Amino acid sequence: MNPRQNEILQLVNDRKRIQVTELVDIIGVSGVTIRQDLNYLEKQGYLKRVHGAAAALQSDDLDTRLEVRFDIKQSLANKAADLVAANETVLIEGGSANALLARVLAERGDVTIITPSAYIAHLIRNTSANIILLGGVYQHQGESLVGPLTKLCIENIHFSTAFLGVDGFHQDTGFTSRDMMRAEIASTILAKNRRNIVLTDSSKFGQIFPSTIGSTQQISLVLTDNKADSKALDFLRQQGVEVVVG
Repeated sequence: MNPRQNEILQLVNDRKRIQVTELVDIIGVSGVTIRQDLNYLEKQGYLKRVHGAAAALQSDDLDTRLEVRFDIKQSLANKAADLVAANETVLIEGGSANALLARVLAERGDVTIITPSAYIAHLIRNTSANIILLGGVYQHQGESLVGPLTKLCIENIHFSTAFLGVDGFHQDTGFTSRDMMRAEIASTILAKNRRNIVLTDSSKFGQIFPSTIGSTQQISLVLTDNKADSKALDFLRQQGVEVVVG
């Protein structure tokens, strides 16, 4: 995927649906080029073509999600890695930014990584990192492990810091997930009362999904980029959450 196609995909995911003519105006290339890019992105499974437009896929596929705002997520992952000490044991729950964090930490080689994400375990399989993959029911699309066995594993394993992925945040709902079973796993992690860090790009602020993840007060720190909604960040600070803007 070239930079122009990455920009197109980001616009499609931001707006959920966008006209070809709008993309021509924003990107500054011909309609023929835009259609060729959309055809390529559809064949790769990143979006859906509709008449005269492109529509976002509602997907938990992490390969797709990693491509969106990749540079921002990589920058956040690098900053998050600085929060982890040598020889620390961390739990990385899931999400695209957290997958990049896992890769940074695994390449460092001085951290034990616990995860319920088969995707993350696979991503860092060729490193020398000490990896503990939790058991549970395998979700094919999101490549996460969920259910009672995963909860039992979390309750009986020890770590000092947890990194959690979220799908949305709103003052009225707190942090939310589109997946009820993953939200249950995240809430189990929060209940351990360790240093709980939410690593997310700014696009999640203002979004609301069906399942609430624990309570806002259980979050120790939120690391996000400088386009995050300032009112939401102020609200988090008022709730006692440390906010770091990268």
